[in-house]
Amino acid sequence: MPAFAAKGDEDFQSAYRGRSAEIFFANDGPVIYKWPHYFAVYDQLLGPLVGTEVRMLEIGVCKGGSLKLWREFFGPRAVIFGIDIDRRCAAFDGQFASVRIGSQDDSDFLRKVVAEMGGLDVVLDDGSHVASHQRASFNALFPLLSEGGLYIIEDMHTAYWAEYEGGLRKQGTAVEFLKEKIDEMHRHYRNPELNRPESMPEIESVQFFDSIAVVRKRKQLPRFHMPRPSPQ
Repeated sequence: MPAFAAKGDEDFQSAYRGRSAEIFFANDGPVIYKWPHYFAVYDQLLGPLVGTEVRMLEIGVCKGGSLKLWREFFGPRAVIFGIDIDRRCAAFDGQFASVRIGSQDDSDFLRKVVAEMGGLDVVLDDGSHVASHQRASFNALFPLLSEGGLYIIEDMHTAYWAEYEGGLRKQGTAVEFLKEKIDEMHRHYRNPELNRPESMPEIESVQFFDSIAVVRKRKQLPRFHMPRPSPQ
């Protein structure tokens, strides 16, 4: 993507602050590919998990640098796994995280990885960016997320690029797929018979940033509109 390339000199770096930016710009190990405007989003959403035993799965290992970033970001207690279809990525297993080789659209493979992790709190999809792969991963992994867990899809701009099965308002892209999740969040208003505990959605929120979307999982309570104090 030469049109968006930057060298990241000191003047450039000065525009970006926070924990993830500091780790990225200080990196002298394996190559990390990131859009710097993501750093504020990372800090906002993932900062509260620093130092915890968060269980994170990153889809897409590439050169291995991103796993190093997340290890430094979260700390030693985090359980971090990366998956990639490229068998060469197996060389990174055990360096900063565990790496497993398989496809992000293979639901059986994904379930096995999550079982090995002992559960799942955060998914970061930075894999193929192909629309059908993104949907397959979400459909397999979102039900396995813990209560309050985050499902993050990066590089959403590829939803507008034909080589990734994309196009403006094209059905099936990650953008359009997640727009449907917004409708799912509000289904009980379209059909009040669904406003029951067993029928409420497990989506608390859908957030869109530039090229990043985040879905938070949390079982919702039925909705009621009421006054306080109660009318006499």
